Amino acid sequence: MTIQTIENSKELKAHISALIAIEPRFAPVYERVGVPDLRHNAGGFTQIMRAMVGQQLSVAAAASIWQRLVDKGFTTSSAIHAATDEDLRAQGLSKQKIRYTRSLVEHNIDFAALEALPDDEVIETLTAVIGIGRWTAEMYLLFSLQRADVLAVDDLAIKVAAMDLLGLAERPTPKQLKNLTHDWSPHRSAASLLLWEYYGFLRQKNAIPL
Repeated sequence: MTIQTIENSKELKAHISALIAIEPRFAPVYERVGVPDLRHNAGGFTQIMRAMVGQQLSVAAAASIWQRLVDKGFTTSSAIHAATDEDLRAQGLSKQKIRYTRSLVEHNIDFAALEALPDDEVIETLTAVIGIGRWTAEMYLLFSLQRADVLAVDDLAIKVAAMDLLGLAERPTPKQLKNLTHDWSPHRSAASLLLWEYYGFLRQKNAIPL
């Protein structure tokens, strides 16, 4: 099994060129937005925990709570295990978010081992944790593991941009979008990045998550 990744802008450009050959409607999008920023991160426990903490919060609120957790050193598995619920609540975590972080600790994921697993197994491993949905797992694949064939069909900005790109009458469901873009494989990460940038162009705001 060969796991394809996109590790730099040169490789991303190659994927974009291949994607345009499959779906020429990306050509004018690429002309408008250029090469997207890959925005890779180191991944691991802390990255996943940060994503969980920020769910359903404004960017400002999520950043404030996360900084409080950082200041107290509550960003590692061992620190969360040792902390009481009251300790975590005092930093701004809700009862639900405390449950999520406890579940993450309990699953004791070997994040280094994820690098050798196929995409579907990574998603299965991560979504076993309470509070991690498919979207969060896909963001981990794309931005932490640098995988090359991830289309975030549940992402609102992706759906809106794809609707415009494909000339659809209404916003596609995740299942419809998955079916419509099947032929974009194995370059769907490039498609995701371009669609996020295109949504930003259409709405005049940043859409790329994380």
